[in-house]
Amino acid sequence: MENIKKVISNYIEINDEEWVYYSSKFRVKEIKKKEIILTEGNICRDVFFVVKGLLRVFFVDNDGEEKTFHFSLENTFSADYESFLKKIPSNYSIQALEDTTVVLMSFEMLHDGYKKLRNGEKLGRLLAEEYFFLFNDKIQSIYTKTPIERYNNLNKKFPKILQRIPQHYIASYLNISSVHLSRLKSS
Repeated sequence: MENIKKVISNYIEINDEEWVYYSSKFRVKEIKKKEIILTEGNICRDVFFVVKGLLRVFFVDNDGEEKTFHFSLENTFSADYESFLKKIPSNYSIQALEDTTVVLMSFEMLHDGYKKLRNGEKLGRLLAEEYFFLFNDKIQSIYTKTPIERYNNLNKKFPKILQRIPQHYIASYLNISSVHLSRLKSS
């Protein structure tokens, strides 16, 4: 719980009394490698905070191919935030790529935090902004960066990720083929 407290404290000021109250509502879940914790078409009921492990956010395109949208490493949040907030079917699936431990934050818990934490609404706004920036960066990257620039940015954004996950997920995230990724890695 110390990790999530540090991360939340980076967003907002939270005193010990607020922390004791809010953290009592967290649920911890252990997820096995390859387990899907959100399936496209289902409503995202929780925001996942990755304590240990690695999550992959992906969707299936019109050709039936999986396309990796994002990776969530330790000390980051993961969700289909639009589905979570609007309670609509998710456009994404989320899968553990390693045995993973997450802390779950439900919709009710988030809204309870808006009311009970001095800076609860600020936390919600900052999480929403973070989600917006993630989408914005991904879209800009696909349309304005070359494959080598995307590859280099991946290495900066997710240090050592190449050692943690299969190459085809990296290629999918970069929107290139596995063959093209092999060429980039060897250049």
